[in-house]
Amino acid sequence: MNKRRVVITGMGLISPLPSSLESFQEALVSRKGAVRPYLWSGEEVSSVPIAAPALFEGKIEDFDLRDAAQKKIIKKALKVMSREIQMAVASSCRAIHHANIQLEQFPSQRIGISFGSDYILTTADDVIDGIRACCDYSKNSKSSQNSPVQNLAVQNSEGAEEKLGFDFSRWASDGLTKMQPLWQLKYLPNMPASHIAIINNFHGPSNSITLREASIGACVGESVEIIVSGRADVMLVGTTGSRLHPLKMLHAIQQEELTATECKPFDRDRDGTVLGEGAGSLVLEELEHAQKRNATIWGEVICGSYRTRYNRTQTDGRREVIRSVLCDVLRRSGMEPEQIGHINAHGLGTRDSDIAEALAINDVFGNRKKTIPLSAAKGFFGNLGAGSGAVELVAGILALRSGLLFPTLNFSTPDPECPVTPNRENNTPSGQSFIKITVNPQSQASAILVRKFQ
Repeated sequence: MNKRRVVITGMGLISPLPSSLESFQEALVSRKGAVRPYLWSGEEVSSVPIAAPALFEGKIEDFDLRDAAQKKIIKKALKVMSREIQMAVASSCRAIHHANIQLEQFPSQRIGISFGSDYILTTADDVIDGIRACCDYSKNSKSSQNSPVQNLAVQNSEGAEEKLGFDFSRWASDGLTKMQPLWQLKYLPNMPASHIAIINNFHGPSNSITLREASIGACVGESVEIIVSGRADVMLVGTTGSRLHPLKMLHAIQQEELTATECKPFDRDRDGTVLGEGAGSLVLEELEHAQKRNATIWGEVICGSYRTRYNRTQTDGRREVIRSVLCDVLRRSGMEPEQIGHINAHGLGTRDSDIAEALAINDVFGNRKKTIPLSAAKGFFGNLGAGSGAVELVAGILALRSGLLFPTLNFSTPDPECPVTPNRENNTPSGQSFIKITVNPQSQASAILVRKFQ
């Protein structure tokens, strides 16, 4: 019995670049980045550039729906969707539409989901009424001296300073009761898969992955194995993420290497990444199942791999774990380094991450007769959190399909510490296959091997 093969039949994006596949690819080829200054109350904060999907507002018309029943379900569910979940659902709707899959077209138990995300934070709007209910706005606090009160200096309506006290002991009785009963559903990482399943009546295998930037490889790798084993014929996979939540931005500014200008993957003068948000979804389908319905095939997924570092004595295990996933996909595919057309790199644009990734790639591909072509998409839109993996995977698939690799935006000066050669041209052949690399700050990495369908 021949092994079941897995192909890509649909893709959907919510991206800082134009989100239609044609316009997205055109922006990559034309070197049109989406990074812009961050605006706060209409004023530019020049030290924090961002990349956001300007045309996505989370309204029903943003979901590219054709079925009235689905529209009704989503309209009702929008109130319990955070922005990350909205982008996930919207990208999945676009991917399913792109794959030309109709509602109830196949047995529902034969279609599954594997979706990845970052950690999703509550917004201030959800907790502000509860916080106010636990605050004492008068000068003479009613709270006892032994209660845990946080005093803050504020100005009253007359401009005089007075103390505002937040009393933690009152949260259970006074604060929590002011919260919307279903508020937590907006932030659970399993909700993208849950909403997608409900909207489309998918009853097959379902999983939710929370590996931040490394999520896409785990989602795809697991889904390929599910299809190959015969547990499903179709899997909807994807990732969603936002680095633009106010608290996430604050964490990033305090803890991460952020540029004040633009993301420059692997460039000698790189000085950090850019914060962004987005989501991507793909329809993976068993080959014969796709052929029977005359589906358009965009590529074939050979395998995916996920690893975490195992040498805990290292302060940064990213080189080790990236090398491990690269070796694993080559071993599982039976392919040699010479047979890989190009690398779709993580290319974060920070000093240490790019060095670790470049060294790992060189460890595996450094002995090739010809240097392996490489491209990194973050120069166009920065780090979209977990959403980066799926959006960049789509970019690689489009390059593979066209036969030409997109340029690495903002790369101009090679770095001796990064022994790779990012593509700068529009006429570099993409080859017959590529490997997509992702890695997160916790040294968890994934790789996906995709080749042209033949």
